[in-house]
Formats: sequence, structure tokens, C-alpha cells
Amino acid sequence: MSKDAKNVPALRFKGYSDAWEKRKVSDYLCESRIPGSNGLKAKKLTVKLWGKGVVPKNETYSGSIKTKYYVRSANQLIYGKLDFLHAAFGIVPQSLDGWESTIDSPAFDVNTSIGNAAFLLALFLKPNFYLREGIRANGSRKAKRIHEDTFLSMSISAPQRKEQNQIAMVLDKTEFLIAATQHKIDALEQVKKALLQRLFDQSWRFDGYLETWKKYRLGDHAEILTGGTPKTSVAEYWEPKSIPWMSSGEVNKVYLDQTDTMISLEGFKNSSARWIKKHSILIALAGQGKTRGTVAVNNIALTTNQSIAAIIPGKDLYYEFVFQNLTNRYNELRLISSGDGTRGGLNKQIVSDVTIHSPNLNEQIRIGKLLSKVDHLSTENQLKLSRIELIKKYLLQTLFI
Repeated sequence: MSKDAKNVPALRFKGYSDAWEKRKVSDYLCESRIPGSNGLKAKKLTVKLWGKGVVPKNETYSGSIKTKYYVRSANQLIYGKLDFLHAAFGIVPQSLDGWESTIDSPAFDVNTSIGNAAFLLALFLKPNFYLREGIRANGSRKAKRIHEDTFLSMSISAPQRKEQNQIAMVLDKTEFLIAATQHKIDALEQVKKALLQRLFDQSWRFDGYLETWKKYRLGDHAEILTGGTPKTSVAEYWEPKSIPWMSSGEVNKVYLDQTDTMISLEGFKNSSARWIKKHSILIALAGQGKTRGTVAVNNIALTTNQSIAAIIPGKDLYYEFVFQNLTNRYNELRLISSGDGTRGGLNKQIVSDVTIHSPNLNEQIRIGKLLSKVDHLSTENQLKLSRIELIKKYLLQTLFI
């Protein structure tokens, strides 16, 4: 055990000034090897990569009766020997108390007189630990392992247990906020899915609306425009930047308040780019990934490249209703793409021929605004989640050495 006057983190709780102590992992952890059952009988757990938790192991085939398993207890630290470099560390949750793993996922009791399990886990999940120490793995190129004795011989720096407890408490509260926010996002996704299905199959309708929905061909009730790209070899077409110009990949933003790129007035004049008024529906025509068939709404006037079709609704169509309708038909739009279904594409004519069933304008507005509110709630929570994750990243950088 040693102390170093420089061995202190950038951020500390009030009242703590002692240098962190450098110890062996074995001072904090003791391997547990309580014999369990075999591969046919064991209730198996596994450690997910990147600190994503300890969970039941899903297996396609039953294990072998010859494979020995060991009983794991709640609050033990556990890691995957083969995935040390992929941060396969976790704490056995109460729900998996008594479940089992092989020696390839060894588990350890924590010496609680000097160590806090949650603090130690956070320390092990820092890249400067698992990347630095992972070079000690041995075995074949495809099966390099960090064995228990190697792990226990590693050196770590930590404060006294009281300070560990406080650090762990802050990180635990941050994790709780992350999990709660993700739960909201998942719940809103399910709400949106149910609303899309029920509102568009008309099994749910707003009170007072009884009219039969009409069938519209988009090309008969909306203007369909495609764009263009100025020559990239002509610098004057791209500078000075003055006109928002959207590439097809930006449909994944869903609601566009700005574009990643702008073109010059000369670029606009010397290309097929066209102004698209705000609150149009933008659909990606091409893309081998998920982009083709994805729709977005522009909250600003902009121009687009040739791989986007802009649907500018007429007076009898509400833009948000059309957008939500087409969002709900992503798979259908992919299937009607020209080509073999994987390398094909949509085009202006295909988009024009798409039909939608629609109620009167007032009911369209009610439906569109409701679904839009769910979208905005989801976006707000996604932004909140990103901010909390940034806070967690900062805490991990400053509360640890």
C-alpha cells in the first residue's frame, strides 16, 4: 500500500484531501468459488460488455453436463475473462442471487471494510484501467483471457471507503436518472406506436368526428419536387454560404431547424436545387440502409439534393398529418421502391402515386398535433438523456484519478 501526494482527482467532496492509496485489487476482492451445478441444470448468468449489467444468459442449446458452474451471490463483482478489453464488468443484482457462471466469468466478494462495490466497478470500467491492464491477457489470438490471479494482482488507486461511498452515491443517482429517462423514452415510443396504429386504422377517433375518410393520391393534392446538387468542383457554388441545403441523410433528424450544409446563390442558380417552403414533408428516395423511405419535416425554408422528394401539401392536407401517415408506412414505402428491394429506390412518380386515407382538415389537424406532441416529448427526453450522460462522463473524468 502506498500514497502519492499527486495521486488525487480533479474534483473532490469537501473535507477530503488525503492522497488516494495505491493497492492491489486483491486487497479489495476475494474470489468466490462455491460449487454449483452443471451446464444442463445451471440457471446461467452472463456479464454484458461495456458495463451494461449482469443478466440471465440466453442459450440456443443446452449446456454440457461436464461443464462446472459456480454459484454467484448478489453484490459480488464479476467480469468476463475473454472480454476484459470490452469492459465486461458488473455487479450481480439481487434478482440473480444464486444464479451461476463458469470460471470464465469469475465472481468476487468485496472487502467492505475498505471497498465499495459500486465505486470499484466504476473504476474498473474506466478505459485507463481495462485498456492499460488488458495488455496482460494471455492465450491464443482469438481467445485471450485475463485470469483471476492476473486480475487480482493489478494495482488500483482509491480513497478511503467513506469517500468511495460518496462517489458511488453520486454515480448511482446519475445512473438512476439515466435509467428513468430511458424508461420515459421507451414508454413514449410505445405510446406513439399505439397511437399511429389506432388513429390511422380509425379504431380511435376524436369525439364528434364521424365522416368517412377519403382516399387521396398525393400527386393530386400536393406538389412533389426534387432537388439537386451544385458541382462540388466549383468553389463559388458553395461559398459564400447563404442558402440552407439538405442532404438525404438529414431526414433522420425528423424535424429540421437547420441543415448541415449551405450553398451559395450561384450554386442555387446553377443547379437543380429548388426552394422548399417550410412545413413540407421530405422523403429520402435512395439509400441502402434505413434512410430510403424515411420522412422528415422542415421547419425552415430550404433546398435539397436530388435524393429527396419534397411533398408540399395542398390546402386540404395538413402537413403534420401527412408526415405522421407516411412515418407509419415506412415498411410499405420500402417495399414499393423500384429495384430489388435492397438496392432500389423511390422516385418522384412513385411518391406521387402514393395514396393516403384522410379525414377532413380539422380532424387531420387534431391527429397531427397529438402525434407531434408525442414526438416533441420524445425529443426533449432524448436531449435530457444526452445531457445526463455528459454529466456522468464529466464525473467519471473528474472524480477519479
